[in-house]
Amino acid sequence: MRRNSHLAVIAGFALSAILFVAGGLLLWGSTYTHNMVHNQLAAQQIFFPPKAAFAHPQAGTEITPSMIPSVSQYAGQQLVTGQQAQSYADNFIAVHITNMTGGKTYAQLSSAALASPNDAKLAAEAATVFKGEALRSMLLNAFGWWKVSQITYIAALAAFGLGGLTLIASLFGLTVGRKDEITHEAIPSEGPKSTTA
Repeated sequence: MRRNSHLAVIAGFALSAILFVAGGLLLWGSTYTHNMVHNQLAAQQIFFPPKAAFAHPQAGTEITPSMIPSVSQYAGQQLVTGQQAQSYADNFIAVHITNMTGGKTYAQLSSAALASPNDAKLAAEAATVFKGEALRSMLLNAFGWWKVSQITYIAALAAFGLGGLTLIASLFGLTVGRKDEITHEAIPSEGPKSTTA
């Protein structure tokens, strides 16, 4: 086997090993993040409204018509996944906050409450919106990490796939190199022909 071919095969095996190690680490990271998000969400004991609640949606009530395509698919389920967290945050909590405040943000309500310190109703509304936005923020954070676990899982599969291809290519290169060596050894080198008078 030529020196360059030999080095290429060694480099291929080394790259394959690195890709397999990277794939293993990415898979571990994905599993760890997935389990952490699941366990933290499960500990909160949040449940979607039961299926019966979605039978007659009305604007201004607990279940609005906008929740049917997004939230109703999880009816009665416990919130334990990132997708559920995103749906609950953006399509359930956010809708209730918007309906309650008429579209005002917590910052706007808080400023109004500070400007009117004797308005107990406004202060209570600002406190409720703060709690809702805090919960929504935590759920969206969980959703973000859930997405990270999915991306690292895909990256792990890609690393394993590339590692496998690199290994196969290196084995192929090793096999072809050995066949070339055997072929060159089998053909005797011709020396100068001797002529007899």
